Formats: sequence, C-alpha cells, structure tokens
Amino acid sequence: MKPSRFLLTGVFLISSFTAVLPQSKVTAVRVGSRIDISINDNLFTQYIFTDDEKYPFFFPVNGPSGFSVTSMRNSLYPHHSSLFFACDRVNGGNYWQEGLERGRIRTLRAEILNSGKDSVVIENECIWSRPGAESPIRDVRTITITAPSKDLYQIDFEIRLDMLMDVKIEKTNHSFFSARMAPDLSVANGGKMVNAEGNQGEQGDTGTFGKRSPWMDCYGTRNGKPEGMAILQHPSNPWYPAPWFTRDYGFFSPTPMYWPADEAAGTQLKKGETLKLRYRVLVHSGDTGTAGIKARFREFKESK
Repeated sequence: MKPSRFLLTGVFLISSFTAVLPQSKVTAVRVGSRIDISINDNLFTQYIFTDDEKYPFFFPVNGPSGFSVTSMRNSLYPHHSSLFFACDRVNGGNYWQEGLERGRIRTLRAEILNSGKDSVVIENECIWSRPGAESPIRDVRTITITAPSKDLYQIDFEIRLDMLMDVKIEKTNHSFFSARMAPDLSVANGGKMVNAEGNQGEQGDTGTFGKRSPWMDCYGTRNGKPEGMAILQHPSNPWYPAPWFTRDYGFFSPTPMYWPADEAAGTQLKKGETLKLRYRVLVHSGDTGTAGIKARFREFKESK
C-alpha cells in the first residue's frame, strides 16, 4: 500500500520542525543582594552586589559543562573576584583591592528589565565612594545575557561612567574590565591564552602581555573536552584596542591604565565627562577555532 499524501506531508512537517532548534530560555530572579540567571532552568551565573563586597561581580560563570570557567579569589590574590569591573588608584582611593575603607563600588539600584524569553537584561547603577571623600564616579551598567547555542553563552556589557569631579587614575594594573579563570583552564595548568593576532601565553615576543588586541580567549580541557571564556572589546571604546594585562595563572584584562601616554599624568578625566565602554564575554565549549571567536567578534564589531 502506498503512503497517503497526508502521511507524507506529516513526515515533512515533522522533519522541518525538528530541524529548527528552539531558542534557549534565559531567566533571572533577584534573591536579596544578588541576581540568579539561569539558562533552560540551569544556573548559569549569579550577579552579586552585597554591602560587604568591594564591587559587583559575577560568580560562578558556568560553562556548558556545568562547571564555572572562573574562580573566586585565593590567598595570593583575594582581590580577583571572577568576572568584574573596578579600578585602583582613583583620586587617592582604591576601588579594586581588599579593604572597604579604601573605597568601594556600591550598588544604588539593580533591576531586572527583561527575563523569561531569549534574554535577560539587568540595569545596575553604582556609586564609587569611600569614607571622608566625595564620590568621584557614578556608573550605570546594562548587562544582557543570551545563549546563542547549547555550546555558547554570551554576556554583553554597556557601561557608562559619569565623572562627578575631575578624576585622575594613576598608573595601575588593577583597572577596568577583568576576569580570573578557573585554575584548571589557565596556561599554568596546560590551558591556552590566545589573542586575535595569534599571540599566546603571557610573556615574550609572541606573548600577549602589553599587546593591543581586539579580543582574548582563554581555554583548557576538562574531562577530555575544551572549554573557556573570551573577552571582546568593542571598537567604539576609548583606547581601542586597549593593551592587555595578562598572567599565565589565569588573569586577563584589557586596560589602558597600565600604559598611560604620560606616566606622571596618568589617565585624567574632567568633571562632567562621560566614558562609555562595551564588552562582550563568550563562555564556550571547544577551543578558539571551534568556538568561532573570530566570527563572533566580527558580529560584535558591527553591532550598534
């Protein structure tokens, strides 16, 4: 007996339907002074902004394996808090290293603007403050989290910094957007750190330290499978592409503050000036090539 037209049509419809994968559901819920973000009901990350912390940060940042690709401090570097934005040596204060009395980036407002479909959007307003001094900076962070595929999670940061007074940032390696990788994914433990030009590792002529590059990717192997995280700088950023401060133990940060044009002058910003910065973080399975970091940067570069 020949199959009916109806059955053939039914098979075609099923094949077409299964060929189109559903979008990942990304959700957020606020729990006290943190926001939990899940992808398809599995925890991806937490955005933490409690009063006893130096600055807001993300931890864990779980890769597709379910384990965090970042680490949360250790005895040698207690000021490395996973994935964060901060700065030392601002108008005599320290908004990076331990000691709240030296300065902290305090949350004034944290709101979930979107949740439950294919993205989460968080808006976080912060004030940079320390006892006995006027606040030099207020910032607003718009953070968008998506999951382009089961092997790739994405965090987009748009950060606007408003100068509330004349600001001087002295030469410092402790500055701006930064990440500390999990130890097992670091170069020191067999992982890779590679930039857009193909430089690898920290030091030397072929290393990444001090090199200007649009992006950096760090990855290692877990249970026989590579996994990692990349940071991308948007071309609209001042100082683009900023040189990278890198360490083989797993720290990497695109920062111009360690290489000011005039070391004595540092980096100076005037009262009323606004600084706008954009970064994209890609948490991925695979190595740099299989994760398509170059193509993902081209998409980011062309985004408005």
